Amino acid sequence: MLRHESLLICALLVTSGGVWVRAQNPPKPEAAPPAATSAWKEEYARSVGITAYTYAFPYYYNAQLRWKWVAEPSEKGKSAYAAVNHFFHAKRLTTAKYRDGGSPNNDTLYSIAWVDVSREPVILSIPDMADRYYSFEFAAFNSDNFASVGQRTNGSGPGNFAIVGPDFADALPSGVIALAKSPTPWVLVMGRTLVYSPQDVMYVRELQAQYKLTPLSYWGKNNVSLPETRDVWQPLDPANDPLAVWKTINRALSENPPPKSQQGLIDLFATLKIGPGQNVAKLDPAYQAGLARAAVDGQKILEKALLDDPDAVVINGWKYPPPALGRAGDKGEYLVRAAQQSLGGIVASDPAESVFLVAHVDAEGKKLTGAKKYELVFPPGKLPPAKAFWSITMYSGDANLVENPLERYSITSRTISAKPDKKEGLKISIQHEALSGAAAKNWLPAPQGSFYLILRTYNPDAEIVEQTWTPPAITVRTIPEKPKQ
Repeated sequence: MLRHESLLICALLVTSGGVWVRAQNPPKPEAAPPAATSAWKEEYARSVGITAYTYAFPYYYNAQLRWKWVAEPSEKGKSAYAAVNHFFHAKRLTTAKYRDGGSPNNDTLYSIAWVDVSREPVILSIPDMADRYYSFEFAAFNSDNFASVGQRTNGSGPGNFAIVGPDFADALPSGVIALAKSPTPWVLVMGRTLVYSPQDVMYVRELQAQYKLTPLSYWGKNNVSLPETRDVWQPLDPANDPLAVWKTINRALSENPPPKSQQGLIDLFATLKIGPGQNVAKLDPAYQAGLARAAVDGQKILEKALLDDPDAVVINGWKYPPPALGRAGDKGEYLVRAAQQSLGGIVASDPAESVFLVAHVDAEGKKLTGAKKYELVFPPGKLPPAKAFWSITMYSGDANLVENPLERYSITSRTISAKPDKKEGLKISIQHEALSGAAAKNWLPAPQGSFYLILRTYNPDAEIVEQTWTPPAITVRTIPEKPKQ
């Protein structure tokens, strides 16, 4: 797992009488041919470039997302699309008709906004949420969270919360609560509002309509139209420029400077013209060639790291997420930040807010498949310990929800019986073949081929946050043989 990187520069010394001295008149190396010089430069740039790509990937990815979600119109409702400092609100729960992957949940409706606090704070207002679960995560441009608002942290509301930029030092209006300062001028707001049932969607839409983002200069003014700007810069296209990735990264880092605590890494990357105010176009062609390779190879590494985390805690086939998820960069976990946090989910909730466990295998370590029939049994009194709610959602191998006759995509704390069997606990049947009658009550339909499950816990208890809770294994269901006639 990638942690703080360092460059060690050592002088060649020799010993004489136990005292270190510099070698006198060392032999002069023969001049290397131009091809050899280019080769080592290219390899050096590729090596350092992969580290730089891992570090800076969230900046690159978020520059693309911001452009797409702010400036590129899409089919209505298919993806987030809203002006700067305005919310995009999802209007319906995800179903199997959505086929873009990404392991979407169907527990909550999202409210998403790109917010610019470079000139002034922007105030988030929420209504009284009663006992409904909701959360807003505030992530810097590097994908690390710096603040949150929600049922867990602030109760039911109503409330007004100021998203404050790194340089703001003035007073705020009465009744407005300042959040922790954002480390970057641009902020991604990711809101989630619990939906109890399909019939509850209309009411959640009414709540979403009351979520407001107001720039400080407009606060307290009545009957004014808030400005709608889509003035964000477009990332360069790698198909047209082999250095497009690095030019985009440099512009993003210039706009959203990294924290001073990470200056050592920034100084290293600057040797290859990577970082705030840098220009990779001024590099030696051999260095440029190495960086072009590093962007391609770095992306492949992140994609593999997303699927294979050898340091993950795995219990009964369920894989816990990295503990640093949500603020991985602040903890020096740059590979986690790039792969699991950014590439894998754009941003991630802090563990205290939610923890998602993933299962790809059964109790025997074999891949889950619709060719078999499984059971997942929670003993009496041993349901997932989450203060808000939990859900277990089925996904096909392409990371989409599974089409089924019941349009049932998950089993949740909201859909099970209020009183699971006191003797047997909660038994969930997991299979492709349809069940009927009482047997279908807790049936989670599987596809014919490979699948995986995600157990989501919201406001989880300490044992989940600390990764000591033992979830039950998924076992192959044995069918008793019929007696011979």
